[in-house]
Amino acid sequence: MGTENPMNLEITEALLSNESEKNIEIEIPPWKDQITIRGLVVSALLGTLFCVITHKLNLTVGIIPSLNVAAGLLGFFFVKSWTTFSSKLGFHVTPFTRQENTVIQTCVVACYGLAFSGGFGSYMIAMDEKTYKLIGADYPGNRIEDVKNPALGWMIGFMFVVSFLGLFSLVPLRKVMVLDYKLTYPSGTATAMLINSFHTNSGAELAGKQVHCLGKYLSLSFCWSCFKWFFSGVGDSCGFDNFPSLGMLAFKNTFYFDFSPTYVGCGLICPHIVNCSVLLGAIISWGFLWPFIAAHAGDWYPDGLGSSDFKGLYGYKVFVAISLILGDGLYNLIKIVALTVKEFCNKRTKESLPIISENQDGETSKLLMEQKVKDETFLKDGIPTWFAASGYVGLAAISTATIPMIFPPMKWYFVLGSYVIAPALAFCNSYGTGLTDWNLASTYGKIGIFVFASVIGGNGGVIAGLAACGVMMSIVSTAADLMQDFKTGYLTFSSAKSMFVSQLVGTAMGCVIAPLTFWLFWTAFDIGDPNGPYKAPYAIIFREMAILGVEGFSELPKHCLAICCVFFVSALIINLLKDVTPTKISQFIPIPMAMAIPFYIGAYFAIDMFVGTVILFVWERLNPKEAEDYSGAVASGLICGDGIWTIPSAILSIFRINPPICMYFGPSLTS
Repeated sequence: MGTENPMNLEITEALLSNESEKNIEIEIPPWKDQITIRGLVVSALLGTLFCVITHKLNLTVGIIPSLNVAAGLLGFFFVKSWTTFSSKLGFHVTPFTRQENTVIQTCVVACYGLAFSGGFGSYMIAMDEKTYKLIGADYPGNRIEDVKNPALGWMIGFMFVVSFLGLFSLVPLRKVMVLDYKLTYPSGTATAMLINSFHTNSGAELAGKQVHCLGKYLSLSFCWSCFKWFFSGVGDSCGFDNFPSLGMLAFKNTFYFDFSPTYVGCGLICPHIVNCSVLLGAIISWGFLWPFIAAHAGDWYPDGLGSSDFKGLYGYKVFVAISLILGDGLYNLIKIVALTVKEFCNKRTKESLPIISENQDGETSKLLMEQKVKDETFLKDGIPTWFAASGYVGLAAISTATIPMIFPPMKWYFVLGSYVIAPALAFCNSYGTGLTDWNLASTYGKIGIFVFASVIGGNGGVIAGLAACGVMMSIVSTAADLMQDFKTGYLTFSSAKSMFVSQLVGTAMGCVIAPLTFWLFWTAFDIGDPNGPYKAPYAIIFREMAILGVEGFSELPKHCLAICCVFFVSALIINLLKDVTPTKISQFIPIPMAMAIPFYIGAYFAIDMFVGTVILFVWERLNPKEAEDYSGAVASGLICGDGIWTIPSAILSIFRINPPICMYFGPSLTS
């Protein structure tokens, strides 16, 4: 999910005019000097932290806020602290530049991006035995042969053979996307504004205050998470995570505040409409729909089924969530492809050169000079087209030979077919991301599931569909991330070559760090338990999608298909209304994708995120400037502190050290 830029345009304009006074005197280090040892060390540390945070969110609620701002901010803090400390010890230190800051941010985002696109919370663990058993051995299409449990060896190997192709697929189009079409890439632009502001005198002062704020809330979040652990007992029914803050009846329907700094931080960092959409989805599902369907137990489905039996209420939860997700994804995919074609055609028919008045004032001249320097810097250290093409072909050949060894049902010709069409899909996704900031990698992955599962059929279609999902998600996601980073690099006077190399290094880090940090969760916690904290909600959803592609809709519970159709069409209508109504109305229309998440997981995290959005709303009314400057730092601190606590918590769990106290809540006894 994207986040709003925490810096305002006044800072950026001041920065531009400050730099414009220097004209061509802007000092830009060579591309090799933009990549430093200290930067790579900091990138590895932050990449590890953000992979842990991403895994935790992936395995609990599935909402991943943008951590680009936190990456830029923490990168600035660590290297600035490093240089200041070294200077005080008398060592000569190389000045910390915005280019180095950009490289660190790029490297970190490439690293933790694989924790998401690597499918550790979705398609990869959808293959495991626990997910197979949750769906049921007797469920049509769910075969024991279609099981592949996580193992470090094959996960790291799979990451290495699929994660780099997206980087080579669109490199030749960087000039077209960034300079010719001048695509916005909102997150990349916002990150560049933030980094630029750090490296001006006034911006550095604000950055120092933001870092102090982030550190304070990180410490508070870490200490609170540590304190909560002492009362969480053995099992999943103890502690503050099960506090019936809205009453026992509401608690039974998952409506309670669970005191999670991570979800409150997500509420602070996500737009208000996202948080409100999540809460609305929770109210519709757990407040009305599931109690209504549960009242028809014995008629619509057999009574007395287990809480994870797909022939009962659980089946409705999963498939209604899938229908909302698919409806939203399909609409946005068609919309972005249409926008891409329309804009592409418009750009070809319009004059590409800007019309500039001959009587330019001094400020306009300075801005044009700055743009000229940016263009020259961006184009100077180019990546040759032959290098990108040969890299893509070579990696595709290696991947085509390797993936069938990891996933036998995914034959080599299916893999090769994926790589033939992947650059076109990567272009659509990257162009759409530049226009709207929506990265639809998971939607392309779901298309891969249905296509390959249905083509291959019952004999291995489930595993092949999930593997194809991984191939598609990896390529289109990394391609969009690379273009986003090229935009950031362009605006921070960074070399395109340093951006590309830092993406390669960050991806290589992620291929190792993402599986290792996931393995920490896998060995320490009961991943996939529907009644535990790490439900891995998308594992069930993705496996069911693959089974649906193979088997069709024949085994759904009574009226389930009709309800799914209603919500699928509702997602399309809601999106259409959002696009055709005026902004003053559309800004209040909910987002179906966000509404779908609590349908399956529960309402508790929606309460936490709504608390975060209420805090931000009040803060924006009381002190808008302070909220704009510091809300991102507070949110990042809350998320990072809780994420850091996950590491000692996992270590304690591995060594079988249990919390000493079980704080339990129940109804009062009446005589």
